[in-house]
Amino acid sequence: MSEPTNAPEPEEVPETSAAGDAAAAEGDRADQPGPTVRDKRRIDPVTGKRRDGNGPDAQGGNAPAGQDPVLGAKVSELEELVAERTADLQRLQAEYANYKKRVDRDRGLARTGGIEAVVLDLLPVLDSVEAAREHEELVGGFKLVADELEKISGKYGLEVFGEVGEPFDPQLHEALMHMPYTGEDEITETTISAVMQKGVKLNERVLRPARVAVADPS
Repeated sequence: MSEPTNAPEPEEVPETSAAGDAAAAEGDRADQPGPTVRDKRRIDPVTGKRRDGNGPDAQGGNAPAGQDPVLGAKVSELEELVAERTADLQRLQAEYANYKKRVDRDRGLARTGGIEAVVLDLLPVLDSVEAAREHEELVGGFKLVADELEKISGKYGLEVFGEVGEPFDPQLHEALMHMPYTGEDEITETTISAVMQKGVKLNERVLRPARVAVADPS
């Protein structure tokens, strides 16, 4: 006859359903933070206004952009490039201004040289006109032509000088001889007593000094 055994009976394990496991996993995921999405658009899609870049979305959170070493290096590089290009533009502008000044000066000198050459060729004609006027032979149509010629000459800066009674100026006059002064007034300085050939100026530049006779004060 066999003896009864005292072995403990196995405990019952509570059954868990698959639905319970899924619900627990879903709750764990709900407790974890989700991905952060930053709006970096420069134009607000709601208001349509330009963002000033001071908000958290524009700067990538609340941290300022200057704390990013990569971004700071890139900004410094761009600033150096802008400064270099600005210096190049300023240098080119200065060179162009100097070039324009040289061109304008050379153009003015060329124009003055051309006028001077024409005036020098016309000096014999102008001398003939002046001689005819002194001998009162400048009449009729010849007088009209002479007047028009002198008018055009004066338009380009031509000036005739040298008159009896003017003080003698060695920078303007060339003294050829001494001759008594026949004027009524008494002279107190060396004075032109006769004019052999009128002097000519072009834009205040003496092309030919006046050839004169002078008289000294007594």
